[in-house]
Amino acid sequence: MAKILIRLGLGVIAIAVVAIIGFFMFAPARLDAQMNGVTPLPMTAPGQTATRLHDGLMVADLHADMLLWSRNPLREHDYGHTDLPRLRRGGMFLQVFSAVTKSPSGLNYDENDASTDDITLLAIGQRWPVRTWDSIEERARFQAQRLVKIAQLDQDFYIVRNKADLENALIRRRENPNILAGVLATEGSHPLEGRIETIETLYREGYRMMGLQHFFDNALGGSLHGISGGGLTAFGRAAVDEMERREIMIDVAHSSEAVVRDVLARTTRPLVVSHTGIKGVCDTPRNISDELIGQIAARGGLIGIGFWDGAVCDYSPAGIAATVRYGIDQFGEDAIALGSDFDGTVITAIDASQMNTITQALLDAGLTEAQIAKVMGGNQIRFFAEYLPTEE
Repeated sequence: MAKILIRLGLGVIAIAVVAIIGFFMFAPARLDAQMNGVTPLPMTAPGQTATRLHDGLMVADLHADMLLWSRNPLREHDYGHTDLPRLRRGGMFLQVFSAVTKSPSGLNYDENDASTDDITLLAIGQRWPVRTWDSIEERARFQAQRLVKIAQLDQDFYIVRNKADLENALIRRRENPNILAGVLATEGSHPLEGRIETIETLYREGYRMMGLQHFFDNALGGSLHGISGGGLTAFGRAAVDEMERREIMIDVAHSSEAVVRDVLARTTRPLVVSHTGIKGVCDTPRNISDELIGQIAARGGLIGIGFWDGAVCDYSPAGIAATVRYGIDQFGEDAIALGSDFDGTVITAIDASQMNTITQALLDAGLTEAQIAKVMGGNQIRFFAEYLPTEE
């Protein structure tokens, strides 16, 4: 009997070991594929005019979450939305890479609290360093350090930290179409973990844009999808002041309307809404009011139009173009940009290699070639050239 029990115990242990190995080897990639899917919708294939125009563009996107996932960015994949080869095939010059560091269970657009966190299990499953398992700040630092390693392995990929970096990348791009630039951003400022001095830490790691909230209220104030609906806290006001002092671009995507109003009243530099829709086109809880979008645009800010249904309702290229058209008509052609939210646990109609379908859809929507050049990248590049720090 004892030998039988020992054999049974060893069998259970073996099964557990196999299950754990399977989890680490296969579960994160399967989850990535499921949560960052591409569901093609009817679209017009790019014609000669769109192809010619797109080939001459420097495409820029304000928001992608590639760094959250374990897939190797240096090679092309058949799942998820981005990697460096697909970004390059799509004509991308500048991509903002956002660091996701906490995400509540049961994620929704209406109401979330901060008591749960699915990123912990994902970090463990993807074999992130142990230091990241219980530290939101370390998750942000790890993702920044991951981007640095990518730049070390790909000589045509640059991390942009200041105006000179961007200018150098632009010069190189004119000579080499493979040049790709990346800007680091945080998806919310909970990585500060209540400490103003962490802004300096993250700045040293390369972050030049900071979101204030994600899907839950935090120490800085209320989320658009949180519980309080509140504005900036005392800590939030101090953090915003420090970000502006350091010339860190402030992103109010996911911030409550009260927070957005407080930030507009407190700052002088333009704001970014990195990935959003416009309520006048798509009336969902994911989008703030047209009135607030208008105030941000009037201050010289950027509105990044998303590529998923919760932002634009119709996430086909034609639907994205319709939101862009509305945005230009209401807020001006200098305010509207792209904010795909690629790899942000959203389903899209295209991946990063198919950005030319957006160019075709914008032509079909009646935009001029000059307007398309602005939306597809010109506005973003101009904004960063003006508002990135002068020095590293």
